[in-house]
Amino acid sequence: MTTELANVVKANALVESSYRLGVMEQRIILSCLAQLRKDDVITDETFYTVSARDIGQLTETDSKSLYSELAAATQRLRRKDVIMHLAPNTGEKLRTRLETSWVQSCIYVESEGVVKLRFARDMVPYLSELQRQFTSYPLAEVIRMTSAHAIRLFELLMQYSSIGKRDISVDDFRTWFQLEDSYPLTSDLRRKIIEPAVAQINEYSSLVCKMEPVKSGRKVTHFRFSFATRKGASLKGGSKGKGKGKGQVDEVPELPLNRKLTEADIQRYALPGETWEAAKRRLQSKMDRQGSLL
Repeated sequence: MTTELANVVKANALVESSYRLGVMEQRIILSCLAQLRKDDVITDETFYTVSARDIGQLTETDSKSLYSELAAATQRLRRKDVIMHLAPNTGEKLRTRLETSWVQSCIYVESEGVVKLRFARDMVPYLSELQRQFTSYPLAEVIRMTSAHAIRLFELLMQYSSIGKRDISVDDFRTWFQLEDSYPLTSDLRRKIIEPAVAQINEYSSLVCKMEPVKSGRKVTHFRFSFATRKGASLKGGSKGKGKGKGQVDEVPELPLNRKLTEADIQRYALPGETWEAAKRRLQSKMDRQGSLL
C-alpha cells in the first residue's frame, strides 16, 4: 500500500461528529480512507486492507509491538460509535441524532498482521461521492502523531485552512471529542488535551499553530486557534464548503529551518521503545521534509 502521499477525504459533517478513537484505531481508519478518492462510489460491501507493515512504513517505526497493537485495535474498532449531527454534502443539521459504527465488520489475519474492514452502511455517505462540504489533507501530515486528539484537532483546523483561524467553543470541543464527563475544569482540558495536541501538530505536521483562550467575563467560552503552513512547506488539501476565503495569520511564530540533526536531537525526540537507528531515520526524514523538528 502506498498511501503516505494520498489524501484523506472526509465529509465536514464527519469531521465535526462526536467520536473517540485511539491512535492505532485512527491509523487504521485513516489508512483505509487514504485508499479512496472523494468522488469514489463505495458500498458497505467493499473491504479495505491495512497491515502492520504498512503502519510501520508510514510511521517509520519497526517495532514488533505493532502487530499486537493492530490486533487489539481491530477488536476495539468494531465497538466504537460515531454520533452525527449534520448531513453529508449539505452540512444541514439532522432532525434526529444519527448514532452509527465506523465499521460493520473487522477481520484480523494474525499470520499476516493484516486487518480487513468494511465501513458501516450509515457511514458510507460521509465518505463516498463527496462533491462539497468536505475536508481533505495528506495522510502523511497526521500518521506519525501519537495523540488521537492531535489528529482530530488537525482535521478541524484544516476545515478552515484558507482562513488560518478557527474559534471552537468549549462545549463543541467537549462534544466532538466525547469529553463531556472528563476534565470538568477548562484549565485541565487545556493543559492535558489541547496544549499537547497543539504541540504535536507543530512537531509532526506542516502547520504551525497556537491557541489562546477566549473569555466572556471570567469564563473561558472558546479556544481560538491561529495557524499557517510552515515556511517552505507545501500542504495540499483543505476544505470545500466551509471556511472559505483568504486570510493571513500575523502572529504565528516562524520556526527555525535548515538545522542539522544532532545526537542530542535523537535523544530528546526518540519515542519510547524506539531504537537509535529507527529514531535517527524518522527524525532525519522529518528534518529533510520540513527543515525542523519543531
